[in-house]
Amino acid sequence: MNLFDATAILVALAAVFSYVNYRLLRLPTTTGILSLALLSSLLMLGSDWLFPQWDLRDMVENFLSGIDFYQVLLKGMLCFLLFAGALHVKFEDMRSNQWTILVLATVGVILSTLLVGGLSFALFGLLGLSIPFPICLVFGALLSPTDPIAVMGLLKELKAPKELDAMIAGESLFNDGVGVVVFLTLLGVAGVSEAPHLPLNSLGVALLFLREVAGGVLLGFLLGYLAFRALKSIDYAPLELLITLSLAMTTYALAFRLDVSGPIAVVVAGLLIGNQGKRFAMSERTIGHVDAFWGMMDDILNAILFLLIGLMGFDPRLDRRAFWAALAIIPVALSSRFLSVLVPITFLHWRRKQPGIVPILTWGGLRGGLSIAMALSLPSIPEKGILLTATYAVVLFSVLVQGMTMRKLLSRYGVG
Repeated sequence: MNLFDATAILVALAAVFSYVNYRLLRLPTTTGILSLALLSSLLMLGSDWLFPQWDLRDMVENFLSGIDFYQVLLKGMLCFLLFAGALHVKFEDMRSNQWTILVLATVGVILSTLLVGGLSFALFGLLGLSIPFPICLVFGALLSPTDPIAVMGLLKELKAPKELDAMIAGESLFNDGVGVVVFLTLLGVAGVSEAPHLPLNSLGVALLFLREVAGGVLLGFLLGYLAFRALKSIDYAPLELLITLSLAMTTYALAFRLDVSGPIAVVVAGLLIGNQGKRFAMSERTIGHVDAFWGMMDDILNAILFLLIGLMGFDPRLDRRAFWAALAIIPVALSSRFLSVLVPITFLHWRRKQPGIVPILTWGGLRGGLSIAMALSLPSIPEKGILLTATYAVVLFSVLVQGMTMRKLLSRYGVG
């Protein structure tokens, strides 16, 4: 099956599931699509057991095996989804929370990585699963960043207060870039990546982290500024729209060539265009075109992404022998998120300003396709099946349970 046929099938399924959800379920779009895709996966598994002569399992497995989830998300969709999300986050709303966002996106991610890694190492040991501690740290890194795609989709549905919306969105936009850097660094520390092995206490680890993050910020700012100057010099909506599309794709592609963080670079570029660009370089007519285009791009790619996550329930790469270990990881991920939020927030005295901020940030820190993509990108190590299954379980719980109950939590604290 060629790329066009596979894309056509995914878009058609996303449209059908979106329609069914809109007419019947009335769930948040991403949650509804994921639920229907997961149900479809279970029905296909059941029909394969009842009617083995249909060879449905082989057909679906062949289709899924032709889709490289890591390449599709990390090297494609993430670029557009991050840029679309950053375009709609306002500097003014983020400014009062800038230190909170910065600390949660850096210290919070690192603390969560250590907590998930340590707790999962102990848990796996109790369950008789021998997984080395460095691999558990890698597992902690891929579960620690909140997924900006899932979080932004949730916030769009909830219509949370601007200040809270900006805090959660700002953290999710930046901590995924930091999380990817930590993940790749720990792969080198564990000695299971193609990169040279890094000692755990090596100065090279810190320098690599700094280069990825600072380099991403610098690249995003420079290319964003060039695009800003170009937008300011013209007033022709189709060309300005093309410039924003080119900016997102060029920034992301160039970041990989320069070995800096692509997610951070494209977020910085998107924030610059979404704020200074809209304010000083675009007419109201152009802003309408840009918002409509990137809003449509966001909705379509979100639908396809969560459709893929749901269909992965049929994926033979998921190690079903690790089912109980996967369920036990869910409270580990939640408690680690709670502590990684509680410590920075308490230190910054934010609990005095916003009641319920710790539980809201904990429960609203959804994991999504980013975590699955990183788990799938792991090299062929013996522990990969267990870690992938556990990651999938956390993502499903995150989107289906946390996402669907977030509105009640906001109402409980009087902010929804």
